[in-house]
Amino acid sequence: MPEQQRKYLNDFFKEEYEALKGYVRSKIKHTSESDAEDIIQDVALRIFSRPPEALPITNIGGFVYHAIKNKIIDTMRTKKERVHNEDELEQLWTEFASVFYEVDSRNYSNQLKTYLENAIIALKPCYRDIILAIDFEGYTYREISKETGISAGTLMSRRHRAIAILSKQIEFNKEP
Repeated sequence: MPEQQRKYLNDFFKEEYEALKGYVRSKIKHTSESDAEDIIQDVALRIFSRPPEALPITNIGGFVYHAIKNKIIDTMRTKKERVHNEDELEQLWTEFASVFYEVDSRNYSNQLKTYLENAIIALKPCYRDIILAIDFEGYTYREISKETGISAGTLMSRRHRAIAILSKQIEFNKEP
């Protein structure tokens, strides 16, 4: 790859990294921050690893977004689907809410569930990702540990801390 094109690509990824993450997250609902970063990094690696004899990229932005779109499609085809429908996802949110409230879980309002969802989204990425992976995507600590290289004990501690943070945040927002 010519040096000038490598520089343009490098500059593009530096300037557009957050926008690319947002694009990936908009295409894959309920994904973790690390999943979006993994997709972007995989695409960047493939683009930067192109052979020197490959045709030059004339529209870097279009090329990168198209490559990311293709990677998302590949990921969706091969990724183990954990939540099959909206009803199942709604049930998971209800069950997760029951960790914090000691009333019949069928009585949670949409407002409460939305508050809890926003509180999870506002967590630091390492806490948010473990909650989403364990409680909503159905991964085990062992699977996550194997994939990330982070020990299962550390993952358990992060989830415990995340739940403690959520518990404190919603303490004053309990419904009567």
